Amino acid sequence: MRKAQLNRLIIFLLTGIFIGIGTFLMIRYAQGYRPTKQGTIKGTGLLAANSFPTGAEVYINDRLTTATDATLNLDPGEYLVEVKKDGYFPWSKRLVIEEELVTQTNATLFPSSPALQPLTYTGAINPVPSPDGNKIAFAVASASATAKNGLYVQDLPSSAIALNKSARQITRNNADFDYTTATYTWSPNGSQILVSFENDRHVILDADRFNDLATLIDVTVRLPQIFSEWEEEITRTESTKLAKLPDFMVNVATSSATNLYLSPDGEKILYQAQADFVIPANLIPPLPSTSTQQETREVMASNWYVYDLKEDKNFLIADSKTQASSLNKINLVDEIGAITPAELGTSPSAFKKLSLDHTPTESISLFNAQYAPIALTNIQWFPDSYHLILVSDRGLDIIEYDQQNRTTIYAGPFDPAFVYPWPDGSKIITRIQFSPDTAENLYTIKLK
Repeated sequence: MRKAQLNRLIIFLLTGIFIGIGTFLMIRYAQGYRPTKQGTIKGTGLLAANSFPTGAEVYINDRLTTATDATLNLDPGEYLVEVKKDGYFPWSKRLVIEEELVTQTNATLFPSSPALQPLTYTGAINPVPSPDGNKIAFAVASASATAKNGLYVQDLPSSAIALNKSARQITRNNADFDYTTATYTWSPNGSQILVSFENDRHVILDADRFNDLATLIDVTVRLPQIFSEWEEEITRTESTKLAKLPDFMVNVATSSATNLYLSPDGEKILYQAQADFVIPANLIPPLPSTSTQQETREVMASNWYVYDLKEDKNFLIADSKTQASSLNKINLVDEIGAITPAELGTSPSAFKKLSLDHTPTESISLFNAQYAPIALTNIQWFPDSYHLILVSDRGLDIIEYDQQNRTTIYAGPFDPAFVYPWPDGSKIITRIQFSPDTAENLYTIKLK
């Protein structure tokens, strides 16, 4: 009896030891440790070679190694990783593999021969994107029927069912309201459009329906109140977003930088420096695996940078020549938390930065600059928050936020004053005029 109990105890202990050793070895294997020919265990790192689209060839140090998507165990060190696929621009980057850590390529491949497709057919004058980027307002003056000339809104849906949805007219021209020479901006929530005409009349349009000329009311006397209310809404939203930054970068955003635009996912900031300064190291606790690309923490005035608030990395993107206009985005937040008192909203001097000492037309331009950088610069975020779009002498470029893999995706004719991404990143919208006798129309450059 005792012998049987002892045997069961031994079996139980051996089973526990076997499971424990097996679990330990599995954990070490998952961490990248591999046996060597010398009979020792050596730590390695993991390279997750992934691409969009998949099925691309992966070259490591100029040797074809595998295809995406795949995971490779590599000795710690620096490697030249290239991802290539027929019909797409190649991707390459020097990556540092670290022991026990996973390094991802996240290679987005853009087509080398993107297709062009017209979005409008009767012209598109002064296109202005909505604050959320899901609509574009523009004027039409060359429609075959006079009643079709006026202001239009083009939705930018991501669903396949609504991709071919044409622009809808929200009002028409007449002798008093000529939208082709007017300036306009959106309300912060994108539901209304404020229009300023050359005859100093101003109207607010509902962006979701047709607005009958007979019902339009001149809102000129209410402009100060409208501008103040809209500015307050923008300021409060901006203050909430900036509060997520490290304290030093909050100070940069509110006093040492201008033309600041958060990425769509809110984890990175595109900004233009107003002064020289140095970003201290370790503003936030370091993550186990971060970008190994060379960053720039010595910031120079007028240059453009991207700060990654998740990884505490700062990258130089472009020099001051990227500025395409003398217009600047006005910083509405002077200090985080400074706009919380309830009585501030009723102060006569509150929220006047975009309207005080400015004409209505100037204020409209300043509001548009709050919503999107295309009003003032040749650089803007791509919807994936990993890339940026730049307009250069070569054409339309896309670059990763760490200044790697700059690619000219389109070098044909286009209007450099209007380049804008489709919300899902599948296309880029611009204006093209193929003949002097035709109107400039909106076209899409297909990327997916």
